[in-house]
Amino acid sequence: MQIVFKHLPLRMHSKAPAAHAAAEAAHRQGKFWEMHDRIFANQRQLSPEKYLEYAQEIGLDLDKFKRDSTSPDVKKRVDDDARQAASLGVTGTPGFFVNGRFLSGAKPFAAFKTLLDEELARN
Repeated sequence: MQIVFKHLPLRMHSKAPAAHAAAEAAHRQGKFWEMHDRIFANQRQLSPEKYLEYAQEIGLDLDKFKRDSTSPDVKKRVDDDARQAASLGVTGTPGFFVNGRFLSGAKPFAAFKTLLDEELARN
């Protein structure tokens, strides 16, 4: 089994691109989920200053984090993920694919269990 996270900063959220860039920059130091979790836990405080604070809290190299979070390579990664989502018809978050089957939106555990059970039975 493989789980893959893809970036999809929604256009209606003006602060989303920088949040995704911060998470991707943290990923480059092996701390994606730590940054991701802090950003999601503090959605009312989205700012580059907060991301830098979180980076310090989780032990990142701050100079590298600053460079990476504003680098064209990180922006390209986030933009490429968003383009892929658009090409697959994903217009919102969260969105999930299980063996190519799309599950849109926040769903209860039962919806995932049904889908996973069906896929396990097929394989």
